[in-house]
Amino acid sequence: MQLWGCEINPIGCQLFLSGARSISVMELADRAVGLLLSVISLSIFTYYTFWIVILPFVDSDHFVHKYFLPQEYAIFIPVYAGVALICFLSIFIGYVMLKSKKKKA
Repeated sequence: MQLWGCEINPIGCQLFLSGARSISVMELADRAVGLLLSVISLSIFTYYTFWIVILPFVDSDHFVHKYFLPQEYAIFIPVYAGVALICFLSIFIGYVMLKSKKKKA
């Protein structure tokens, strides 16, 4: 009895599991990327939450403080990231608008 395998068809390789629907290779790649992004996002959220909410109540001479940046960076980093994101989006939207205007002319 074969539990898994690969069928070649015109669309691509389809993985199939015993008693389950077939899963394409791209779907597996999308799931892996989604899982990776979820783990990274959860890690950043946990680190930032601990840094902002819990760390101010821990003694300043405690060893855990060496794993975190100073509190001022807790504001600077998200602000600079937001400004960079807005700049990138503005440049991208402007580029797309200029390119679409050239096509009409």
